[in-house]
Amino acid sequence: MKTTYHSEFHKLKSVFIKPAKNAFVSEKLLENQWQELHYLQQPNFEASINEYVNFEEELQNKGVKIHRFPFDESVTIDSIYCRDASIATDFGMIICNMGKSGRLNEPKAQMQSYINQSIPILGEIKAPGTLEGGDVAWLNEKTLAVGHTYRTNEEGIKQLKNMLEPKNIEVIVAELPHYKGTSDVFHLMSILSPVDKNIAVVYSPLMPIKFRNELLKRNFNLVEVPDDEFESMGCNVLAIAPRECLMVQGNPKTKKALEEAGCKVTTYHGENISVYGGGGPTCLTRPYLREL
Repeated sequence: MKTTYHSEFHKLKSVFIKPAKNAFVSEKLLENQWQELHYLQQPNFEASINEYVNFEEELQNKGVKIHRFPFDESVTIDSIYCRDASIATDFGMIICNMGKSGRLNEPKAQMQSYINQSIPILGEIKAPGTLEGGDVAWLNEKTLAVGHTYRTNEEGIKQLKNMLEPKNIEVIVAELPHYKGTSDVFHLMSILSPVDKNIAVVYSPLMPIKFRNELLKRNFNLVEVPDDEFESMGCNVLAIAPRECLMVQGNPKTKKALEEAGCKVTTYHGENISVYGGGGPTCLTRPYLREL
């Protein structure tokens, strides 16, 4: 069996997650932090636990091995969106440096978990560089796309390139727009989710022309998210396997478009764990090993 860490769409073998009970902790913590972290509204703790159990079951039902990040008092409720603090590579984990000030402690907390499990560390993004995992997506085993955003700056991208380009990895930069400004969560994966070697879910109105043309040049079929499903995270789709997708409920047009493109789509109820905090299934997971 051949495996890789350089994929967003091959069969998912193992994944890291941060269960709601370990991230949200209590109704009191949610009450204290949701506004400062720019959530749409305060998640309900018990409803979050129930939603997350169902979300986790969807992964387990597909045979995915689950690693759980533990409770850590140094991080905030945002740690539930665990993709952002690290990047998985065939050479070891890259530990990020967060562009959102309220999340600065998450990378170190994740790194300790990796060390505890004897998972190698390739390197760390150091200040003044910033880099968040939501801005990074593998297009194929040798090509990594990274968004230049308010969360991921030029210095962070430079450090990422310095780690990967000597290992014959091509790093493609997508220059993302201002959109809603510095306080909004707007990552590359807000507008891009590869779900097979030649299929990607995209929101073209916010996609850089050069980057969109690059996807077309690479023969990607672009499944377009309609305007009225962008804010509800229609573009945030996790591939469990090629053309086997998991997405948050409430995006029927995108779901239909995916099915018409030959994909099987499962949805989960994620009002509290996804919608309020702006983090869909790709954000809730740090995909690790995939089977080619």
